[in-house]
Amino acid sequence: MLLVTGGAGYIGSHFVKTYLDTHPQAQVVVVDDLSEGHREALAFSDRIRFIQEDIGNVEGMIQVLQSQGIEAIVHFAASCYVGESQTNPTKYFQNNVVKTLNLFKAMDQAGVKRIVFSSTCATYGNPVRMPLDETHPQNPINIYGLTKLMIEQALRGYCETLGWSAFALRYFNAAGADESGLIGELHDPETHLIPLVLRAAQGKSKAIDIYGEDYDTPDGTCIRDYIHVTDLAHAHIKALEKLQASTGFDAINLGTTHGASVKEIIAICGEVTGKPIPVNVAGRRPGDPPRLVANADKALNVLGWKTQFDLRTIIRTAWAWEEGGKYATDRLTASHA
Repeated sequence: MLLVTGGAGYIGSHFVKTYLDTHPQAQVVVVDDLSEGHREALAFSDRIRFIQEDIGNVEGMIQVLQSQGIEAIVHFAASCYVGESQTNPTKYFQNNVVKTLNLFKAMDQAGVKRIVFSSTCATYGNPVRMPLDETHPQNPINIYGLTKLMIEQALRGYCETLGWSAFALRYFNAAGADESGLIGELHDPETHLIPLVLRAAQGKSKAIDIYGEDYDTPDGTCIRDYIHVTDLAHAHIKALEKLQASTGFDAINLGTTHGASVKEIIAICGEVTGKPIPVNVAGRRPGDPPRLVANADKALNVLGWKTQFDLRTIIRTAWAWEEGGKYATDRLTASHA
């Protein structure tokens, strides 16, 4: 049986749906404390065994692992706001490091040795060469990236000493929504560019801020590598398959190998929505590199994986989610009443 931590969150729920879609006889156990995730995000299937639990509860997690017959884990549960990590580092060290180490302790005691870890390109820090490959130095410039790097290093240690098998998948910019429209991106507060642009198109905000238009890029705005969340889900499935016949630790970038600028995102959002998008040009933010793009050769060579969804599809599915009767609307209205 497969366990998914943080499976009620954005990327976790998309993984669960994609996994069940591609494994029609399978069931999945989801553990989530619902501090960031949404129980409604798992309403699409009755093949999900949901357990509300804190991954930092060692005894509770041992009980889950043993009683559910868990053989492998996909670990998404984490705090994931870069800005917040800088103002509240204790929360990030506690949630992302201490609680994950407690999960590893439970795994060790329960005899579970296979895990796919949700990591990030933020472990690289400021780029010294582009595109970023897995041999690039890892010097994170924020607490969020540091916590993910610390767990990568811990996983490497478990693999070397206890014979675990693990992949750390370093995401670039996850975006988009499942094509069914049943699940999508929902953060509170929202910090990601594409949903913020789409909300400006809906009139839910006055304008979208562009933080600097004088970078050394073709249109002067920052370039990032946007990857559809369903493509990410398929990569995790490929990694799980590889873990069945391997031991040791490996880290792999997940990206498209090409990027899009802030102005390009805004333009495509305008085309997809058919709506004008008001823009406010602000100053640069400290620490924003001009360009962050993945070298994804290793993902193709090791996992046999590459992206299937282009940027327009990412934005089209995100827009369908924002415009649809999503489960999130009533929930957020109620939570802020």
